[in-house]
Amino acid sequence: MVSYNTKDWFTFIFRFHKGDTFRQLIPIMLAIGLYCGIIEYLEITYLNLSSQNNIKNITIMHGMLGFVISLLLVFRTNTAYDRWWEGRKLWGTLVNNSRNFALKLSVILTSEDDKTFFRTIIPHYATVLNKHLKNEETALQLFDDLELEIDHKIHLPNQVAMKIFERINKLYVSGQITGDQLIVLNDEIKSFTEVCGACERIKNTPIPYSYSAFIKKFIFFYIMTLPFGYAFSLGYYVIPVVVFIFYVLASLELIAEEIEDPFGNDENDLPTQKIAENIKKHVGEVL
Repeated sequence: MVSYNTKDWFTFIFRFHKGDTFRQLIPIMLAIGLYCGIIEYLEITYLNLSSQNNIKNITIMHGMLGFVISLLLVFRTNTAYDRWWEGRKLWGTLVNNSRNFALKLSVILTSEDDKTFFRTIIPHYATVLNKHLKNEETALQLFDDLELEIDHKIHLPNQVAMKIFERINKLYVSGQITGDQLIVLNDEIKSFTEVCGACERIKNTPIPYSYSAFIKKFIFFYIMTLPFGYAFSLGYYVIPVVVFIFYVLASLELIAEEIEDPFGNDENDLPTQKIAENIKKHVGEVL
């Protein structure tokens, strides 16, 4: 995720980072500029259509369609941002639950060996979840002081949660914690798997294909027909105008595509690795 100063306007305007949509759209923008130049030459210079009012009136259609496409893009970006923000809230919940779990264990546990186990394994749930959502491989030796065999064919976060519950149940069977304490600690482990399931729901359920494809087609045909009407009033200035309009509309769609899956490695995705490191720091301080 890009870190920036929200009040630094000049940095926003004149700086292009690798995730900026301008770099991604340059080839298409150049092609559209060439296309607009050809349309302008054919209509005005070659075919001499500037005197035909029925051709000029096509701008009325663009005015109406522009309002419709703006509503679609607003709904598209809002939907994508809702997914991004929900992902951030889920990881915030994981941070709080990890702290609460560590706080309760710090009071309940008396054995230093048990505290070392949970001090190591609790933050690694977040680390494994981060790699799981990014489809990254996880090493067999996950922990510094613990050996945990990980089967990559089985759900990774569930395996870590199972190890945590096994240790909690062992403490209960040995009489080191009471039944009431077992119930309290079980709720914390349950919250981990609930966060994992909600994150998987966001990742595995993209925006419906038909909806996404329709917006892209709408933008394409809208841009492709713009030069036919505005070539008469703008002349060759239609080239930068249409290119700029395409840049704005296509950038909104690209941004929505990027943030609707907030658990990847894109510039605007959530800093899940940093959050996992903060969990490790906080749990280590408590235990």
